[in-house]
Amino acid sequence: MNSNLYYDISLPYDMEESKKYPVLYAMHGRGSNETDIMSLFKEVKDRFILVGIRGMLDLNGGYEYFTIKSFGNPNTDSFDHAITALTELIDTIPSKYPVDTSRQFLAGFSQGAILSMSLALTLGNQIKGIAALSGYIPKHLKDNYTLKPVDELSIFIAHGKADPIFPLNIGEENCQFFKERTEQVQFHTYPIEHRISREEQRDVIGWMKEHSL
Repeated sequence: MNSNLYYDISLPYDMEESKKYPVLYAMHGRGSNETDIMSLFKEVKDRFILVGIRGMLDLNGGYEYFTIKSFGNPNTDSFDHAITALTELIDTIPSKYPVDTSRQFLAGFSQGAILSMSLALTLGNQIKGIAALSGYIPKHLKDNYTLKPVDELSIFIAHGKADPIFPLNIGEENCQFFKERTEQVQFHTYPIEHRISREEQRDVIGWMKEHSL
């Protein structure tokens, strides 16, 4: 197990020996935990290796992956540490479990969405797809990291129309940023604030099932 990250793992029912499976790395929002985000994707547990990753920092009875100066403004050292730790974990998991490395997915809400988009841009076409629910792409990442090609990635971006923390225009900017780099972008909006609705959950589950084939 990664020295900095705790993760919970769910393997597909009735796994076949010698068969490789798609993997979904799921990341939660600030103050939440890996169990919460894994429950969002429980409907794909029969076909994915599901890895729920807990943030390494304590926060109000839950966890976070990096600290922030203000909403939309990560502490850069903390953010960099999270990217490094998550990258190491993603590099390690396929050596421990029967992962099909051509079908690796990232998904998350809020901080988890921020990291899903960020890791997609730093890992590039090593990832097959991401589902980013209510997040943003840090300016620090755009300015200071080497961004890799994502032309083969499939992107699902979702945002609440009434999100008071990350307003809707941020979701639109995320969509535009990726559309300049890949044609495979879906953008969904929902009449909600900073949370995940049942409709959004159904949409992202359908997208995951379609793109894992």
